Amino acid sequence: MIVYGSVLSPFVRKLLGYLGEKGIGFELKGVGIGDPDPGFRAASPLGKMPAIDDDGYRLADSSAIIHYLEAKHPDPELIPADPQLRGRTIWWEEFGDTLLAACSGKLFFNRVVAPHVLKREGDLAAAAQAEAEDLPKLLAYLEEAIPASGFLVGDRLTLADLAAVSPLVNVRHCSTGADPARYPKIAAWSAAILSRPSLALWIAKDERMMAALAG
Repeated sequence: MIVYGSVLSPFVRKLLGYLGEKGIGFELKGVGIGDPDPGFRAASPLGKMPAIDDDGYRLADSSAIIHYLEAKHPDPELIPADPQLRGRTIWWEEFGDTLLAACSGKLFFNRVVAPHVLKREGDLAAAAQAEAEDLPKLLAYLEEAIPASGFLVGDRLTLADLAAVSPLVNVRHCSTGADPARYPKIAAWSAAILSRPSLALWIAKDERMMAALAG
């Protein structure tokens, strides 16, 4: 299976962590924003990442891909079958993908992507607004919600953890908002999830790419 995307994307990061936890083999083919790569464009006509080519079956969007793969590879279970646990898992995926990623995207795009990748000025006012107003509300909710188990749903890792932690990496790259002293539960939980073998390799690559952009 070919995965198209960049490790700097929280949606790609979520998918890579999922694949690692599942033990599904893949080849990552790096692409950027609006990349003209024909394989990528065939799998993602709108140019959104991640996208996959699974032996000729092409699909884009991290959630669509993960739900496809969960049906194809049900073990180990990362989307619980229990109705209530499944509902909470899907909620946390929505929280990560829609709420937290939107906020982190305002920070990361305007402070990193626009100036260092696209070579143009970002909307720094929008980034400042997201950091001052949106981010604290989301982090406060997440801090309160993390249970003693150290996992967002049940007592083991699920898609919920992968989806909610991925945008925090982008926050960490360009904001001091996720202060460990203020959000100790988030700090401990995110460190544990991101240090798992399924993610650690990609986090290290992510940090090398960030260092190259800064340099």
